[in-house]
Amino acid sequence: MPGEGPLRVALLGCGVVGTEVARLLAAHGDDLAARIGRPLELAGIAVRRPGRARTGLAVDPALFTDDAESLVARDDIDVVVEVIGGIEPARSLILSALESGASVVTANKALLAEDGATLFTAAEKHGADLYYEAAVAGAIPLLRPLRESLAGDRVRRVLGIVNGTTNFVLTRMTESGAGFADALEEAQALGYAEADPTADVEGFDAAAKAAILAALAFHTRVTASDVHREGITEVTASDVASAAAMGCIVKMLAIAELSEDGTSVGVRAHPAMIPLTHPLASVREAFNAVFVECEAAGELMFYGRGAGGAPTASAVLGDVVAVARHKVSGGRGPGESAYADLRMRPMGETTTRYHVSLDVADRSGVLAQVATVFAANEVSIETVRQEKHGSDDAVLVIVTHEASDQALSGTVEALRGLDVVRRVLSVMRVEGR
Repeated sequence: MPGEGPLRVALLGCGVVGTEVARLLAAHGDDLAARIGRPLELAGIAVRRPGRARTGLAVDPALFTDDAESLVARDDIDVVVEVIGGIEPARSLILSALESGASVVTANKALLAEDGATLFTAAEKHGADLYYEAAVAGAIPLLRPLRESLAGDRVRRVLGIVNGTTNFVLTRMTESGAGFADALEEAQALGYAEADPTADVEGFDAAAKAAILAALAFHTRVTASDVHREGITEVTASDVASAAAMGCIVKMLAIAELSEDGTSVGVRAHPAMIPLTHPLASVREAFNAVFVECEAAGELMFYGRGAGGAPTASAVLGDVVAVARHKVSGGRGPGESAYADLRMRPMGETTTRYHVSLDVADRSGVLAQVATVFAANEVSIETVRQEKHGSDDAVLVIVTHEASDQALSGTVEALRGLDVVRRVLSVMRVEGR
């Protein structure tokens, strides 16, 4: 946009992240103006309760409004920052902003994973930027490297810890031996988990982020509905101990991978065991890390704080600077890249190793019957470990070689039908080697 006056920014939402965005805009105004070539001016802040007192935020109270629709439709707004989350009204507000010619910066992973195509189409139609670095992994510069720095390479696999709550819970379970409920309670007490932690512990948050990562990495539209999702609520202290016994650790992972022939993409979010030697194994507490495997660049890892007001606001402001520079120069950043349009591979076709724990009768011939079921379903056994459990039963722990998810599911179903198998205690994938 030609001219020398300030670029005007509309902020949608003033919670933990929005407050930090507004604070950083004011605190670093001179530096931001120097980096962009023109100053940024906060033109309005849309909130539910404009009259509410907000400590620690020194902005003109007149900037607050509960009329978000009118704010984003103003013809003097250059950049709209959306940090309210959810599907609606966020989607309608973003579309309205794009239609008015404003560039949009959003941290809304749920909306991008559900209906990103609509937003990208609107941005393209109206010649506006749509940036969303803060939607995945907080402050970690990740999406822009995937979209720009690695644009000349071929990504084969993305494997990451993208949810701080679940990583904190699993860290506590690993280091203290706590059960899931106790570890979650501690996470809530420390502010790492919401009062209703469903989105995190059931894997919805990680699945949305996996969809965004897959879309960027493989130039294919991916929605949350394309992602196989499992949470960590069924992970037990026994699973964690069993992982340790085989030199592994349990992590909640987002995984997106290209097939060997390059024609399909599989995307999933679930807990898994990974070797202690894998770089992701050392990621503790609420930190995030994403491991990217490329044909030319090889293995890359991005690590840092994946949530919180200041870290997320840092990513938001980075995007604001980028789109503001485009406004000054009259250009645009890269839009959606979905040219590959690869087939989404169903979970049944995914191949990996598995850790299967069974409560079985402690008598001769049991292992032979169990092994026969695995062989009948073409799942090869790598290791077997048996532990005495009570007077007449035992725990049988089996680790398989690589097998398809469909074959493993058939194996587990058949095992449940054996008289000697009293209960399938757990089934967990083994990744990273």
